[in-house]
Amino acid sequence: MTDRKPVGMNFEIWIDRQIREAAARGEFDDLPGTGKPLPRRRDDEMGWIKRKLDEEGLEFPLPGGLGLRREAEKVRAAAVAARSEDQARTLVAEMNDRIKDAVRHPMAGPPVVVPLIDEDEVVAAWRAAHPPAPPKAAAAPPPARTWWRRLLGR
Repeated sequence: MTDRKPVGMNFEIWIDRQIREAAARGEFDDLPGTGKPLPRRRDDEMGWIKRKLDEEGLEFPLPGGLGLRREAEKVRAAAVAARSEDQARTLVAEMNDRIKDAVRHPMAGPPVVVPLIDEDEVVAAWRAAHPPAPPKAAAAPPPARTWWRRLLGR
């Protein structure tokens, strides 16, 4: 890198040339964060709160049907990760009851259509995530003792 810009050369051209030459020498090859996406920036007035919520893994409470839709997505994921098929079916049935109740008694907030969770689809995903254990091989019976071993007590 030169110390000074040559006289009569435009700053943009001079800087672009320095960057191009440094890249040709490989000076940018091992920079930290290479190949990773840029972090999201939140520069609005509440940006620091949003960043803190992201860091802590918390969420904004959503109104009405939007919150119900988010909850339905979480229940679907929880049902696939459930310990048993019966538990998965129970989670889906309870969520579907809440969705039906929300249709009967509209909530505050924007009207959002929340479809019922297909129980058979969730159970199929649960079965794919939890394959049955292979059957255990039956233990071989002990060898039969011959008459002369029984006689000798062996």
